[in-house]
Amino acid sequence: MMITHTVVNGKNIRYDDFNVRNDEEAMADDLWAERAKALLKAELKRRGLGYRDLAERLTAAGLPENERNIANKISRGGFTAAFLLQSLAVIGCQTVRLDDLVESA
Repeated sequence: MMITHTVVNGKNIRYDDFNVRNDEEAMADDLWAERAKALLKAELKRRGLGYRDLAERLTAAGLPENERNIANKISRGGFTAAFLLQSLAVIGCQTVRLDDLVESA
Protein backbone atom coordinates (compact mmCIF):
# COMPACT_ATOMS: atom_id res chain seq x y z
CA MET A 1 0.00 0.00 0.00
CA MET A 2 1.34 3.45 -0.91
CA ILE A 3 0.24 6.50 1.07
CA THR A 4 1.19 10.07 0.12
CA HIS A 5 0.86 13.02 2.47
CA THR A 6 1.23 16.63 1.37
CA VAL A 7 3.39 18.65 3.71
CA VAL A 8 4.32 22.34 3.97
CA ASN A 9 5.52 24.07 0.79
CA GLY A 10 4.02 21.42 -1.46
CA LYS A 11 6.49 18.70 -0.48
CA ASN A 12 5.15 15.16 -0.39
CA ILE A 13 6.13 12.25 1.78
CA ARG A 14 5.42 8.74 0.52
CA TYR A 15 5.15 5.74 2.76
CA ASP A 16 5.44 2.32 1.13
CA ASP A 17 4.53 -0.03 3.97
CA PHE A 18 2.11 2.26 5.76
CA ASN A 19 1.00 0.77 9.03
CA VAL A 20 -1.92 2.26 10.93
CA ARG A 21 -1.60 1.84 14.67
CA ASN A 22 -4.27 2.44 17.21
CA ASP A 23 -3.90 4.59 20.32
CA GLU A 24 -3.50 1.54 22.56
CA GLU A 25 -0.47 0.29 20.60
CA ALA A 26 1.10 3.75 20.62
CA MET A 27 0.58 4.02 24.38
CA ALA A 28 2.21 0.62 24.90
CA ASP A 29 5.23 1.74 22.87
CA ASP A 30 5.44 4.95 24.89
CA LEU A 31 5.38 2.93 28.10
CA TRP A 32 8.24 0.70 26.93
CA ALA A 33 10.22 3.74 25.79
CA GLU A 34 9.83 5.18 29.30
CA ARG A 35 11.01 1.89 30.78
CA ALA A 36 14.10 1.84 28.54
CA LYS A 37 14.86 5.41 29.54
CA ALA A 38 14.45 4.59 33.25
CA LEU A 39 16.65 1.52 32.90
CA LEU A 40 19.53 3.44 31.32
CA LYS A 41 19.25 6.30 33.80
CA ALA A 42 19.21 3.86 36.73
CA GLU A 43 22.29 2.02 35.47
CA LEU A 44 24.17 5.30 35.04
CA LYS A 45 23.17 6.42 38.53
CA ARG A 46 24.09 3.05 40.04
CA ARG A 47 27.63 3.58 38.73
CA GLY A 48 27.82 7.26 39.65
CA LEU A 49 28.07 8.30 35.99
CA GLY A 50 26.53 11.22 34.14
CA TYR A 51 25.80 11.93 30.50
CA ARG A 52 29.26 13.43 29.99
CA ASP A 53 30.86 10.22 31.27
CA LEU A 54 28.68 8.17 28.95
CA ALA A 55 29.58 10.40 25.99
CA GLU A 56 33.29 10.03 26.74
CA ARG A 57 33.04 6.26 27.02
CA LEU A 58 31.00 5.89 23.84
CA THR A 59 33.44 8.13 21.95
CA ALA A 60 36.41 6.14 23.27
CA ALA A 61 34.70 2.98 21.99
CA GLY A 62 34.48 4.49 18.50
CA LEU A 63 30.86 5.62 18.83
CA PRO A 64 31.13 9.43 18.82
CA GLU A 65 28.51 11.13 20.99
CA ASN A 66 28.34 14.31 22.97
CA GLU A 67 26.66 15.11 26.26
CA ARG A 68 23.91 17.22 24.68
CA ASN A 69 22.90 14.53 22.16
CA ILE A 70 22.78 11.93 24.90
CA ALA A 71 20.68 14.17 27.14
CA ASN A 72 18.23 14.74 24.26
CA LYS A 73 18.00 11.03 23.39
CA ILE A 74 17.43 9.99 26.97
CA SER A 75 15.00 12.79 27.82
CA ARG A 76 12.71 11.89 24.94
CA GLY A 77 13.25 8.13 25.43
CA GLY A 78 13.41 7.69 21.67
CA PHE A 79 16.74 5.96 21.31
CA THR A 80 17.44 2.73 19.47
CA ALA A 81 18.05 -0.66 21.02
CA ALA A 82 21.56 -0.44 19.61
CA PHE A 83 22.19 2.79 21.54
CA LEU A 84 20.84 1.22 24.73
CA LEU A 85 23.06 -1.85 24.37
CA GLN A 86 26.12 0.20 23.42
CA SER A 87 25.57 2.45 26.43
CA LEU A 88 25.11 -0.43 28.84
CA ALA A 89 28.23 -2.14 27.49
CA VAL A 90 30.52 0.90 27.80
CA ILE A 91 29.44 1.63 31.37
CA GLY A 92 30.22 -1.94 32.35
CA CYS A 93 26.70 -3.25 32.79
CA GLN A 94 26.93 -7.03 32.46
CA THR A 95 23.44 -8.00 33.58
CA VAL A 96 20.05 -6.38 33.22
CA ARG A 97 17.07 -7.53 35.25
CA LEU A 98 13.77 -7.03 33.51
CA ASP A 99 11.63 -8.27 36.40
CA ASP A 100 10.81 -4.80 37.69
CA LEU A 101 10.09 -3.49 34.19
CA VAL A 102 7.79 -6.34 33.18
CA GLU A 103 5.89 -6.58 36.47
CA SER A 104 4.38 -3.14 35.93
CA ALA A 105 3.26 -3.99 32.38
